[in-house]
Amino acid sequence: MAVPFPKLDTAALIRRLELPAAKPVRAVLDTDTYNEVDDQFALAYAVLAKESLSLEAVYAAPFTNDRSSGPGDGMERSYEEILRVLDRLGEARRDGFVFRGSDRYLPGPGQPVDSPAARDLVTKAMAGDGTAPLYVLTIGAPTNVASALLLEPRLVERIVVVWLGGQPHDWPTAREFNLQQDLPASQLLFDAGVPLVQVPCTNVAEHLRTTLPELEAWMRGRSALGDYLFDIVRGYHTDHFAWSKVIWDVSTVAWLVNPGWIPSALVHSPHLTDQITYSQNLHRHFIRVATHCDRDAIFRDIFTRFAAL
Repeated sequence: MAVPFPKLDTAALIRRLELPAAKPVRAVLDTDTYNEVDDQFALAYAVLAKESLSLEAVYAAPFTNDRSSGPGDGMERSYEEILRVLDRLGEARRDGFVFRGSDRYLPGPGQPVDSPAARDLVTKAMAGDGTAPLYVLTIGAPTNVASALLLEPRLVERIVVVWLGGQPHDWPTAREFNLQQDLPASQLLFDAGVPLVQVPCTNVAEHLRTTLPELEAWMRGRSALGDYLFDIVRGYHTDHFAWSKVIWDVSTVAWLVNPGWIPSALVHSPHLTDQITYSQNLHRHFIRVATHCDRDAIFRDIFTRFAAL
C-alpha cells in the first residue's frame, strides 16, 4: 500500500531546493564509510566545514561488496570506521552522535527497516518549528533515509536529502553502486516528494579525482588524519602507475559549502524503474540535479582544511 506522504506545493519545494544564505545549516551524514575510501574524506570534510554546516549526527549505512559479507556486516564495519576517522580528527567520542543504521536493505516497497539511525533522523528532523530544514547528506544506499521517511512521512516537510547516487538522467542506465544496492529505497527518494538534491556519478562526481603524489604533497605527514587517508588510498589499489582515485562523496559536502562548485538544475523527478532505468515524466515534482563538479576548487578547499589540523 502506498504511503500517503505530505505534498509540498511547487513554490515551497523550489524554495527548499535553494541553499539558504544563512549558515551554518543543520546537517546529518548517512555513510557506508568502510565501503571504499571516499566516505572517510567526506566525513572529515563535514566535520571541518563548521562555518557551512553544523553536523549533528553520523549514521552508518549498509553495504555489500568484497569489503563486507552482507549489508549488516557492512553497516557494522562502517560504524567502526566512522569512529576511527573521528578519533584521527581529535573528536571526542560523545553519546548521541554516531548511530548504527539498517542491518538489511528494505525488504520491499513501503517496508522500512527500523534502526537507531532512522529513529534519530526522525527525532532530529521533527525537532523545532520546521522553518529551517535538516540537510541529510546521503553517500551510500539510502536505506536509513528511506526507512525514516516511511516511519515518519512528515519528514518530507522537514528535510532536504543531498544524495550521491545514480547516473545522469539521460544515461542509458541508472545503475550505480549506491542506487542499486537498495532499489526500493532509491525509488522512494524519487517518488516521495521529499526535497532532493541528486549528485550523479558519471561525468559529474566522477571529476573528483586525486592521485597518490597529490595526497603525499598536501596531506601526508601533516596530521594523523592526513596519514590515515593517504594510507587507505594507497592500500586500495595495487598498481599506482598513472592511477587516480575518485573521491565521489565529498561532492555532497561541497554543495553545502559552495553550491557554485556544483552547478545544478531543477528538473522533474524521473521515475526509477525496476529495470534500473529512468523514465521521464514532466508532470512529476521537481528535484535538483548536479551537472558538474569544480574539481580544483573542491580539493583546494579540502586540502586547506585538512592541513590546518
